[in-house]
Amino acid sequence: MDSDLVLIGPNVPHLNFDYGIETDYDQIVVQLKENFLGDAFGQTPEFSKIHELFQKAYLGFSFGGTTKLKVVEKLVHMQSLPHFEQLLNLLEVFQLLATSTEMTPLNDQDTSIKLFLDDKIRMGSIYKYIHEKYNQNPDVNEVAQNVHLSTPAFCRYFKKQTKMTFTDFVNQYRITQAKTLLLKGLSISEACYEVGFESLSHFNKLFNKIAGQNPSDFKKQYQ
Repeated sequence: MDSDLVLIGPNVPHLNFDYGIETDYDQIVVQLKENFLGDAFGQTPEFSKIHELFQKAYLGFSFGGTTKLKVVEKLVHMQSLPHFEQLLNLLEVFQLLATSTEMTPLNDQDTSIKLFLDDKIRMGSIYKYIHEKYNQNPDVNEVAQNVHLSTPAFCRYFKKQTKMTFTDFVNQYRITQAKTLLLKGLSISEACYEVGFESLSHFNKLFNKIAGQNPSDFKKQYQ
C-alpha cells in the first residue's frame, strides 16, 4: 500500500500531508485533545503501553508493514460505527501502535512549539532579572535558581540561547545603558557608577572593547 501512517504529538509543527499533492487521494485524520480520556492512560495499568507511546509522541512516528495495514483497516471501518464503538476501536488502534515493532521516529529531538514557548518564557524571565539587577551586580546563582536550573546548567543554557556568557551579556547591557545616560548629559563617572561599575578604569576599558571607542569620544560624537 503506497501510503503513510503517522502519529504526531501535540504542538509539533508540520505541513499538512496533502501539501504539494496534485493527484486524487484519500486521507483519514484522527485529532484528539491531549486529555480526551482524562488521566486514564497514566493511571490504568492496562493502558501503560499507550501511555508510553503518547509520552514519546513529540518525536512523531511513522508506521509500516502489517501494523499499517491493520490500523488503516480499522480506521476505515471505524467511520461506520456508533460513537461508543468508535472509541473502543480507537483504543485498539492505539494498542496496535503502542506494541508495534514497525515504527520509525520522525525526529531525534523535541521540536514542539511548547518547547519553543517554554524557552521564550524562561528567557523572558532572565531578561527581566537582568534589566532589574544590571546595576546591582546580578548573581548568576540567583537567576539560575529563579528559572529552576543548576548554575552550570544555566550557564550552558544561557550561552546556547545568546551565544554569550552571562557576564558578557550583563556587561554589554550595562554599556548600552551607559550610552543612553551619556547621551542624556551625565558625566562619564556618573554613568559608570549608575550602571553598576565600581572602577572607572574598568568601565572605560570595557566601553572601548564593546563600543569600539572610549566614552569621551562617544560623548563628543553626539554632542
